[in-house]
Amino acid sequence: MKKGGGRRAEARGATDALHPLRDAQRARYSRHLLLPGFAEAGQRRLLAARVLIVGLGGLGSPVAMYLAAAGVGELLLADFDAVDLSNLQRQILHTTGRVGASKVDSAVAALGALNPEVSLVPVKGALGSDRLAELAGQVDLVCDCSDNFGTRDAVNAACVAAGTPLVSGAAIRTEGQIACFSGQPGAPCYRCLYPNLGEAGETCAREGVLAPLVGIIGSMQATEAIKILTRLGEPLFGRLLLLDALSMEWRSLRIPADPECAVCGGCA
Repeated sequence: MKKGGGRRAEARGATDALHPLRDAQRARYSRHLLLPGFAEAGQRRLLAARVLIVGLGGLGSPVAMYLAAAGVGELLLADFDAVDLSNLQRQILHTTGRVGASKVDSAVAALGALNPEVSLVPVKGALGSDRLAELAGQVDLVCDCSDNFGTRDAVNAACVAAGTPLVSGAAIRTEGQIACFSGQPGAPCYRCLYPNLGEAGETCAREGVLAPLVGIIGSMQATEAIKILTRLGEPLFGRLLLLDALSMEWRSLRIPADPECAVCGGCA
């Protein structure tokens, strides 16, 4: 039996619903409260939510900043790396003064200053499959902002096992993509999209990346995460959006569930 991230959110949301927003919260999140279909109920769902962000680089920076600013109650911040000077072209969480610091510590400093109400949980070091499975089972949603297929595959497997929604983004050179996966039986997963994953692959360090591109994709990941957590609109479940930033053209593809998928094929 899968745990289901949505049910975890509902359980915490039911408790949180007993507590109306404080005046300071109404002021901070006032533009959310004006949105049809969002209002105070949506903001309370965000305040009750717990999200794991895997990777605090180019994609993880806008994801973390927008989710913190939006009022997600608890952010688990996972990264094993330290801030390097070459990161600062695009990784807007970090600053010149924090070069050499761990990306997790740098993120905690930036996000704590942005919204001190958000609970920030540092997750340092490389994440093995057991640790990923544990974390995916504790949160309502995972944002995969990593930069390699090996990590994406492991994150996907953990989300499928836990029944936790996954928002996946990637960017290289001048091309980006985003997709969402519900983690529920019968739905496609990331491995359905890329059945032949491996550790090898293109990286920004070798291929380069246009700085604002990661901001575009990361901002869309944050948008999808907020939609899923608040039940606003129609999430990108089972769909892949591809962006060519040079022509600024988007393509949208449906992702079918693969009955032979090594990760989710036996879960239908």
